[in-house]
Amino acid sequence: MTTRIGITGAAGRMGRTLVEAIDQVDGLQLTAAIESPQSSLLGADAGELAGLGRNGVTVVDSLESVIDSIDVLIDFTVPAATAANVAVCADKGVAMAIGTTGFTPEQQLVIDAAATRIAVCKASNFSTGVNLCFKLLDMAARVLGDDVDVEVYEAHHRHKIDAPSGTALSMGQVVADALDRDLDRVAVYGREGQTGARKRETIGFATVRAGDIVGDHTVTFAADGERVEITHKASSRMSFARGAVRAAGWLAEQKAGLYDMRDVLGL
Repeated sequence: MTTRIGITGAAGRMGRTLVEAIDQVDGLQLTAAIESPQSSLLGADAGELAGLGRNGVTVVDSLESVIDSIDVLIDFTVPAATAANVAVCADKGVAMAIGTTGFTPEQQLVIDAAATRIAVCKASNFSTGVNLCFKLLDMAARVLGDDVDVEVYEAHHRHKIDAPSGTALSMGQVVADALDRDLDRVAVYGREGQTGARKRETIGFATVRAGDIVGDHTVTFAADGERVEITHKASSRMSFARGAVRAAGWLAEQKAGLYDMRDVLGL
């Protein structure tokens, strides 16, 4: 049975990579490509935009106009657009794989409500390697405990609009949970001037935005005399796209609920 996939933001960098990734997987078919009404690429062929040649899927400006042609929607756009798309999908029984980050608490509530009606996989990062890192971070934090200082470093391209990255925040949350800390209370997102000595319970975040960096993340556990670093570096968006496409195929077989990539991978 073929699972029909729709992509929002289909003409963007990630959207085109998703189109390419779907083309590589048997049993999945791109049946809808959606862009914002302001896009200059409306009416273009999604396959041609992805460098695959024509696939007959025209880029349109409305999810509602194509919602009946898809089983799963993959959304890597912006929070406001994703929240609106979730409501449309919930009404039509269409599952969603969400890679958008930076949601407000109110937007997260919309997603939570939709997940009582449809299967939703929401991940700060769909890369298999990153999700393996989440598992390793939990192990490291539990072994090293309160004897180390924890710092999270992340770097992305100049166009990324939220900081720290959703992946960095997820990494910090994994460590905080393992150490029984409240991340909202112990997180430090920048340092300047006379900050005083570092408190052991602090989880620090450092952000870089430069050039065309796809995504680098490192969590450092530093003690006196040694340190452990767990690092993931992405050199291509295809690592994220393949994971999202894998999740989309998995979602087609799931009941309503809110899942993450670790559920997809069985971690």
